[in-house]
Amino acid sequence: MNFVILLGPPGAGKGTQAKLLEAALGLPQISTGELFRFNLKHNTELGRLARTFMDKGELVPDEVTVAMVKDRLSQPDSQKGAILDGFPRTEAQAEALDQLLTDIGGQIKIVPSIQVDQELLVGRLLKRAEIEGRADDNEETIRTRMRIYEQQTRPLLDYYGPKGLVVEINGDQSIDEVHDDLVRVIQESFDLN
Repeated sequence: MNFVILLGPPGAGKGTQAKLLEAALGLPQISTGELFRFNLKHNTELGRLARTFMDKGELVPDEVTVAMVKDRLSQPDSQKGAILDGFPRTEAQAEALDQLLTDIGGQIKIVPSIQVDQELLVGRLLKRAEIEGRADDNEETIRTRMRIYEQQTRPLLDYYGPKGLVVEINGDQSIDEVHDDLVRVIQESFDLN
């Protein structure tokens, strides 16, 4: 089971690229945002548990998020691996994922990190907010999301870097150029092992 962890700051295009990679590689994209929406919408046991925290304005504990990921990885379309988008977000989640993959016989093959200039990202997100009518995405909230990424998620580069898994991707290119670079480095990592 081969797993790809797609990293990058908000607005770097991870969701777009994960969808494109899903088609190109034949591996499902697993997005924690989509997992939460699915479990909440279908009122699953994990969805109900997550809602108890969300209704109090609290963050959903890692154990619940990891349980959702574990459940999703047990689905037939994930038997060869998956592209993880938005998970792990923290080192604690990365450690939990390591244990989960050990339990199911999976392996992280590569951690592409889409790198984009921060001011370019802010501009992209403001434009997306305008196009999609996201009133809650203003410059202040966008910069807050960037700070949270820097504090919580960017350290994953230090977690996976010493394992030789991180490959930087220039996210300042066109969507197609970023996609081509991602496919190339991912296929190389699958062929090497």
